[in-house]
Amino acid sequence: MAKVSPVGKVVHWYDKISVAVVKLAKGLKVGDSIKVKHGESEFGDSVSSMQLDHAPVESGKKGQEIAIKLSQKAGVGSEIHLA
Repeated sequence: MAKVSPVGKVVHWYDKISVAVVKLAKGLKVGDSIKVKHGESEFGDSVSSMQLDHAPVESGKKGQEIAIKLSQKAGVGSEIHLA
């Protein structure tokens, strides 16, 4: 099975508000289903909101650092994949 490249990688985690800052390697949009992988652990989530420079956006492009709210903790270095 071919290894699927991640959509992005978590570069910062805000614990109190459960928000991950993700450096995108591919496009991502609100409504996408994602999997968050860190080592052996993994959980599914959906992108319910996204911000770029503290402003709400509907999608992010390759190279951007976007903030997304997650249901569980995603440590720095976690990979974001499309589900």
